[in-house]
Amino acid sequence: MHNQDALSIYKSDAGANEILRRYREALRTWPVPADHIHTPTRQGETFVVASGPEHAPPVVLLHGSGTNTAIWRSDVTAWSRHFRVYAIDLIGEPGLSAPSRPPLASDAYALWLDEVLDALGITSTAIVGISLGGWMALDYATRRPGRVTRLALLCPGGVGRTRSAWLLKAVLLRPFGRRGMRRSARSVAGLDRQRDESILDDLVLTFTQFRPRRAQLPRFSDDALRRLTQPMLVTLGERDALFDSSDTARRVRRCVPHAAVRLLPGVGHSISGQTDSILAFLRTPRG
Repeated sequence: MHNQDALSIYKSDAGANEILRRYREALRTWPVPADHIHTPTRQGETFVVASGPEHAPPVVLLHGSGTNTAIWRSDVTAWSRHFRVYAIDLIGEPGLSAPSRPPLASDAYALWLDEVLDALGITSTAIVGISLGGWMALDYATRRPGRVTRLALLCPGGVGRTRSAWLLKAVLLRPFGRRGMRRSARSVAGLDRQRDESILDDLVLTFTQFRPRRAQLPRFSDDALRRLTQPMLVTLGERDALFDSSDTARRVRRCVPHAAVRLLPGVGHSISGQTDSILAFLRTPRG
């Protein structure tokens, strides 16, 4: 990794190489057969992992900040039995897409997704998005309503208030080295101490070697949210340290009354175990 633009989203060349080494290992052990697609866009090359029958209905997956397509490993086996699943590495994040980070408060990400979907031959699709990916899914659906058939969102940004307390906690714990980083990462994600050790290891590596976006996600207006007419499932963690889930739920219920909203008690920003509920939503006939 010697590209200077790419290096700028990482804190060191060695850190970038380690993050991408782990990612490539996850891709090598992907649980179902997959095609790896590299498509050019105005923001640089975009990497997509496509699984499932080629002529099945499409589902696009958009991961969160500081992650990559590897987060969908536990979901893709079930989903790809019924859909052609396209897991897209977001630009500007620690995957194999370009490091570009155009302004969030612009149409740049919608134009980028236009190009990716066009290259994949997708005219319209369901989208599953988590956190930053949830924000991008909403941004795209409000700008391109005809291209999004349904939305399944996990802790999406841009709806409820953004919390800043976690950032202060992360800064306070930084002097305590790796132990402090682990505590901070566990707190932010809401991870279980025993069950999620491998996820925690990856998070700590990201916390220490990756430079996340500093710009706050733009909030969607009530008018923008009211433009969402497609079926929508929103799953939130009650103890989310990044976004105010109660505020998110309140705004979605008010502005998108047909949406199904689930607020999971005791769950933080990292929401797991939703494979079956999202699959059921994706397969529900539109009424």
